[in-house]
Formats: sequence, structure tokens, C-alpha cells
Amino acid sequence: MANVWFSADFHFGHSSIIRYCDRPFANTAEMDEAILERVNESMKADDELYFLGDFCIGGPKVAAAYRQKIRCKKVYFVLGNHDRVIKKIVDQFVWVKEIAEVNIRNQPIVLCHYAMRVWHHSGRGAWQLYGHSHGKLPAAEGSKSMDVGVDTNGFRPYSFEEVRSKLPVQSIGRDIPDLESA
Repeated sequence: MANVWFSADFHFGHSSIIRYCDRPFANTAEMDEAILERVNESMKADDELYFLGDFCIGGPKVAAAYRQKIRCKKVYFVLGNHDRVIKKIVDQFVWVKEIAEVNIRNQPIVLCHYAMRVWHHSGRGAWQLYGHSHGKLPAAEGSKSMDVGVDTNGFRPYSFEEVRSKLPVQSIGRDIPDLESA
């Protein structure tokens, strides 16, 4: 069985993000190399990555080149506020969406670049995973939502098991129709 991973906010090639988020890198080349190394150390080629926005700065060729450096072949993409270029290379991903609802191992999950206070089926146990806030949004106690951006996990993606260990589990996925299953 393939492992499932979640991440957001790589910001490849984005020099200002180093300063904005106090990332421990001297320049974008060092940052990009470290993130790619940590992502590829974590995932195997047959794993699946749900990426929740803000991939890179640059044109379609730059974005496609970064995508090709990621070992994992199945990357699902939820757009962030810095991802206009991704719409020009949708063939590099399994799918590209603004928001997604998936069911992974009987756990319904709403995926969005932005954090939400409530989401579809939030009252029935669905999780909400997001990026954008770079670890600066305080988590609400008992929340079923989580920032999966690289700034919150040593510039690595989160495995499904890591997310499950941090969020309350309520296996209700079979009872909720219209979710994509992974």
C-alpha cells in the first residue's frame, strides 16, 4: 500500500519567504535543495502527496522543473495564492483543484490552502488540512484541523499516520457520499 503524505508552502524560488517566515536558509537555492531533499527522503515513488498550495515562484517551465524533482509520482494539487502558473501545467499532477474532499483510509478530509473554522462534515468527524499560515495560526483546542505546511514540520511533509496521531479520529468516511477515495 502506498503511503499518503500532506504538505504545503514550499515556495520554491521565493526569496522573500525566507525573511517573512524566518526560514533558516541563506538563499533560495539552499532552501529549495533542503526542501526537495527532505521531501524525497520521506516519500517513495509510489507514494501519494496532497500538496495544499504555494509551490513556487516562476513560469510554467520553472514550476514543471521543480515538479519533476519530486520523487513521488502521484501529486494532487490544491491551489494556493501563489499558484497561478500551476494552471498552465495541470498535466504534471493527478488533479488540480481550489478545494478538495477526499476519503483516506475511511477518514474524510477537506483540503484547502486556507484554514477554516467550519467545513463540510466538520460536525461529523471530517478533518480540514491547510497551509498558508506558516505555523503562525494558533491551533484551537480539540480542533480537527491542522497546518501541514513545511514550516511546521522541519521542512518535511506529514504522513497520514502523523496527522492521525495529532487529530481526533472518527471513522465515518463510508457514511459520507461524494468523497474521492485514496
